[in-house]
Order: sequence, then structure tokens, then C-alpha cells
Amino acid sequence: MMQKLWQKKLTLNYSKDVLDIVQFGSSIIEGKEPNDIDIAVFFNKIPLNDQLNQAQEIKKQLQKDIEISIHVNSFDFYSFFDKSNFAKENILFNGKSLISGDFFSKNFGLTPKIQVYYSLKELKKKEKIRFNYMLNGKKGKYGLIKKYGGKLLKPGLIEISPEFENIFVSEIKNITLDFSTKRVLEGF
Repeated sequence: MMQKLWQKKLTLNYSKDVLDIVQFGSSIIEGKEPNDIDIAVFFNKIPLNDQLNQAQEIKKQLQKDIEISIHVNSFDFYSFFDKSNFAKENILFNGKSLISGDFFSKNFGLTPKIQVYYSLKELKKKEKIRFNYMLNGKKGKYGLIKKYGGKLLKPGLIEISPEFENIFVSEIKNITLDFSTKRVLEGF
């Protein structure tokens, strides 16, 4: 069961030094069964010891209502953008703010998207129709695009939110293996 903490009305107590609290990792991805919940706490430039203490207090508040374990990382923007931070891409691309409920990357004017490129050339007519029903629905049932807020940009190209990548990929794989995905951070 996915823990969508960013969708809950959390009443967390934290200091003015906290800039954002972000859920990221496998717990964000629809259709995944995470082993834990990854949280990043972003701070103003304060001493590391203060960051760690405050992050642990936030973890205690989050953990009290959740059965799965929580793993917390603390960052200021200097440490976040350091080349040794291997979580940076995942946080920028998948991270959801527990404060705003939106993608963390929007703080930088960026919106993460997955672009799915596919080809139906080698498919039989029956399989092409099945693919169309999967995307667009049939007989009043929603297809994947409407159900998960995706967009058909042009024939052969769909754009979706990162948390639904697994759902689209597994459904597409049932019909064709002639597809690829690309991660995009769009500016606005």
C-alpha cells in the first residue's frame, strides 16, 4: 500500500529553519510496495547537528501514525546540490512536498514528466485496437490516459506524471515491447 503522505492533512511541528519536507523514492511510485518511506528535510543554512536533531523530531511525528519505517535525510541547498548526493535526481524528479502537496521541483520552476514513445507498426490490427482501448478507454470505462491524467502529445508519444510510470509501462508491455521512456523536467 502506497503511503501518500503529501496528500494527507499532516499537522507537523517544525522550526522556521525548515524550508520543505519531501517524500521521495519508491513510496511515491504507484504500483510499488516500498520497504520504507524516504523523506528529505530541507533547511536554511544552520549547523548540521541542528539539522539532524530537527529532522529526527519530524521523523518521530511522521512515524507515529505509520506502520512502515521512515528514513530521513537532511539537506541545506548546498549539500543537496553537492555532486556526492546520489538522492538528488530522485528527489528532484519524484519528490512531493508534504507542506505544499506538489512536486518539490516546482520550487525551481520545473515540472517532472515521463514521456513514453511507442510504435504500433509491427502490431496486428487487433493489437492496435487493444492498445487504443488501453489508452483511451472503451464503453464508458476510462483508459489509462484519462484515469491517470496523461496526455497524448501526438501519435506515438504520451506524457505522464512520474508516479504512474510503472502502471503505463506494465500495461504497454502486455501489448508491445516497442517503446521507450524518457524523463523530462519542463520549465514554465
